[in-house]
Amino acid sequence: MADDSLVKDYTSGPVARQLIGFAWPFMLSNLLQTAYNLVDMVVVGQFVGPAGLSAVGIGADLIHMYTFVCMGFCNAGQVLISQYIGLKDRASVSRIVGAMFTFILSLSLVISALGLVFAGQIMGWLHVPPEALDYCRQYTVCCTAGLFFLVGYVMVAAILRGIGESRRPMVFIIIASVLNVILDLVFVSGGMGPLGAALATVIAQGVSFLLCVGYLWRRRDRLGFEFHWRYLRPDRTNLQKLLKLGVPMSIQSCAINLSMLFVSRSINTYGVTVSAVTSVGNKLSTVASIICQALSQSGATMVGQNFAARQFDRVTRTLATAVAVGLAFAAALSAVMIAWPERVFALFDDDAAVLAMSRSYVLVAVLNFFGYALRGPSTALCNGMGFPVMNFVLGILDGVVMRIGLCVLLARTLGMGVQGYWLGGALAGFTFFLVMGPYFLSGKWKKRAPPAAA
Repeated sequence: MADDSLVKDYTSGPVARQLIGFAWPFMLSNLLQTAYNLVDMVVVGQFVGPAGLSAVGIGADLIHMYTFVCMGFCNAGQVLISQYIGLKDRASVSRIVGAMFTFILSLSLVISALGLVFAGQIMGWLHVPPEALDYCRQYTVCCTAGLFFLVGYVMVAAILRGIGESRRPMVFIIIASVLNVILDLVFVSGGMGPLGAALATVIAQGVSFLLCVGYLWRRRDRLGFEFHWRYLRPDRTNLQKLLKLGVPMSIQSCAINLSMLFVSRSINTYGVTVSAVTSVGNKLSTVASIICQALSQSGATMVGQNFAARQFDRVTRTLATAVAVGLAFAAALSAVMIAWPERVFALFDDDAAVLAMSRSYVLVAVLNFFGYALRGPSTALCNGMGFPVMNFVLGILDGVVMRIGLCVLLARTLGMGVQGYWLGGALAGFTFFLVMGPYFLSGKWKKRAPPAAA
């Protein structure tokens, strides 16, 4: 590359300062992205009520599953980019970027088409409460139609993360967040309901994606990448690497999200109030994921570079810092939830039945917070190494064995009802740490070769 100023090298220097400096823009970006997702819930809850709240919660879970299919390949591309940088192989960075653009955006169009065709059948399978069915269909169809923009932003942000750039995505998400809040208030209060919230989200994500692409275009000389057919046509070697890492990551994400939809499907049979409480609880979990995702995203890049460069002591310090930051954030969130559960839930919906059930969700929320805190560093290690087999195993363990297994055991076998579904999902969140923690302590990860060097 003619100018390396856009690419950050994390194989030397103070680890803790680098991780925090790299992660804080992600934390703010995730906070803003979570905030405008929460705005959807708050505005719809206040203007439409529990039925609208339930619809947005269920629809958002479904859109997350669609997105995470593509996100597996985005994360795989980020890992390969970071490892190529650790290996000082800048020419391969350009080739993997081209492979990501062509494959991931094409995949988003296929998923969007399938989601629109089978929208009715999916709504039926999810047992959406009758009061929320029309709202849920409107929200889901609109967001599915705009999936290209959501996936496009996630992909470009992954490219920037891979090269060590975290501040620019933050700027774009700030713009999208402000736009989403304004459009939410205009559309939803104007009588469009959940459809207005979905339309606001799609427009905001579209603007964010176009800004990201424009930034890459203006900085293409510093990336060594041109928006030309010869770059966008993926070469066989890098496409195979992207698929080899991305397929297990996507399976992992799909297994986890399908299991969440299974739990949501079962919970929805308890009625609109329970569904609304679960939707609020899921949004509270996304607050915990602010730190988890930031530490996972920034940590994976730092782990990837140092793992490829065989700087194992820096990998260890990166993960230790991530664990400390994550646990501190989880403790702070837990204190707020334990002290004021009704006030927290009232931010979304002041329905008396919903608030009455909020205290029974406190333990579940705390478990979710700490599960996310430990999941971030665990994911950073697994993804940073580029370990496809482990990603597949973790997805099956988390999604099928733990989440569905525990939910069935607690809710049905032990007769705990909806509380069993909530607890089962929360306990499953510790799966990554319970597997990756002992694996890290064993030291076996040091013997693996980075996929980018193959």
